[in-house]
Amino acid sequence: MATKGNDQIIKENNCESKMGLPCVLEAFTSIFNTGTISNKCCGELVVLGKVCHSALVKRTLENPLFKDLNLAKIIAKSIQTWNNCLALIDSPSPST
Repeated sequence: MATKGNDQIIKENNCESKMGLPCVLEAFTSIFNTGTISNKCCGELVVLGKVCHSALVKRTLENPLFKDLNLAKIIAKSIQTWNNCLALIDSPSPST
């Protein structure tokens, strides 16, 4: 059985409509550049889901504009961003 391409996964899961543009840019910057992702955007990323998150990162890496990036480093930052957001969202917020 052939594996689904990133575009097909993204389309089938409606990935591109699940996050607002400001959070997409924040997540992108935290993975492909340097920066942090806010609690609000972490929430959106977790709602987006790991399947969409992975497919969107992989599709971005297929773009010729990003051919010179260190693939292993980007994948590691992608996983780190996902895990950090998941931990943040799963942990109970301190009461004020």
